[in-house]
Amino acid sequence: MIPVDALRRFLAEDLPFGDVTTDAIIPATVGRAGIFARETGVIAGIEEGIFLFGECGVEVHSLTQDGAWVDPGQQILDLIGPVHGILQAERTVLNIMGRMSGIATATRRFRALVSSAIPGARVAGTRKTAPGLRIFDKKAIILGGGDPHRYSLSDAVLIKDNHLALVGIEEAIRRARIFSRYKIIEIEVETPEDAITAASAGADILLLDNMDPETVRKTLLLLVSSGLRERIAVELSGGITPDNAGSYAGCNIDLVSSGWLTHSVKNFDLSLDIKKAEKVVKL
Repeated sequence: MIPVDALRRFLAEDLPFGDVTTDAIIPATVGRAGIFARETGVIAGIEEGIFLFGECGVEVHSLTQDGAWVDPGQQILDLIGPVHGILQAERTVLNIMGRMSGIATATRRFRALVSSAIPGARVAGTRKTAPGLRIFDKKAIILGGGDPHRYSLSDAVLIKDNHLALVGIEEAIRRARIFSRYKIIEIEVETPEDAITAASAGADILLLDNMDPETVRKTLLLLVSSGLRERIAVELSGGITPDNAGSYAGCNIDLVSSGWLTHSVKNFDLSLDIKKAEKVVKL
């Protein structure tokens, strides 16, 4: 299920009073066009693109699928319909597909890097997404082979530093457990000692925040020696990017979450090439 209301809003944002350029110079014609990749990566947003073009009366045939690797020059979508409709939806589709494909590509490559350094660790996103685009950003992470993490503050308990500035670790976990037996409790810790305290208090997931590799290894050794490692998941987070992920090689981590996947998106290069109109539609 795609968020069709959001997609319609995106389209309306670009067409508040129609497309004055196309309306002024192009007669009502039927034509054909294609969307092509201009680089290698993971394509995402095909479903959204098909819907947006459909809203403008354009028939779309997909030549690949979301989550597939594509190469420069490869055609992704084949479009047939009113030229006005093709041009009306063009930029909105390219913007959505370009962002989603950029996130999916970064996720796939980051996952491969993490897997080589920390076998078995899963890559996850964060809530560092653009307002209004979170569901698309999270979907792109999934298509890239990553874990979406929390979609919102309502999904799971994640006790962070600003919570702990107001209430201690043990009390925070106790209150969270009383609040709901059905929510996972994750807690952010910055020292090995706090990790032991949180694990002993019954947290489900430890988020090792901004820890250097040496401190992470020390924390994991303490968890093992305390008999706590097997009953808790451990997540590494805080400034983790492709530049430094390799330095955590050998750490027995379950999850690596990175806001870099969505807050530093490199748009995937796509183009729409339109062919000469096939016929004029008489009004």
